[in-house]
Amino acid sequence: MPNSLTIAVDFDGTIVENRFPEIGKPILFAFESLKKLQDEGHRLILWTYRNGDRLEEAVEFCQKNGLEFYAVNKSYPEEEYDETISRKILADIFIDDRNLGGLKGWGEIYQSLTNNKPEKNGKKKKRSGLFGRF
Repeated sequence: MPNSLTIAVDFDGTIVENRFPEIGKPILFAFESLKKLQDEGHRLILWTYRNGDRLEEAVEFCQKNGLEFYAVNKSYPEEEYDETISRKILADIFIDDRNLGGLKGWGEIYQSLTNNKPEKNGKKKKRSGLFGRF
């Protein structure tokens, strides 16, 4: 997909309510929005503070909810983190509850990433979002 994005997504407070170290309830439309973005060809990276068993729990929770990530806490699946490289990953967009202004609703996030895509003739094309018009 020529206009695909690599999107890094936090877990606690972004995909699920923040109950760290436990796993909170899914945030409304998070899984639906992320799966739809993935279906449209975008690469999703789980970018979270979690590690070890807590990270595995989060990955498994996402898998049980139908979401598989392109990579987890790295820029691409084969990357080896060895303390000689930055932990900052290569992504086009980061979605995190600690964004300036906080986390927008998932419907708004989805629409901001998918609506008003230019058509071939240069005009903007409005599309109905995942959850209809907002």
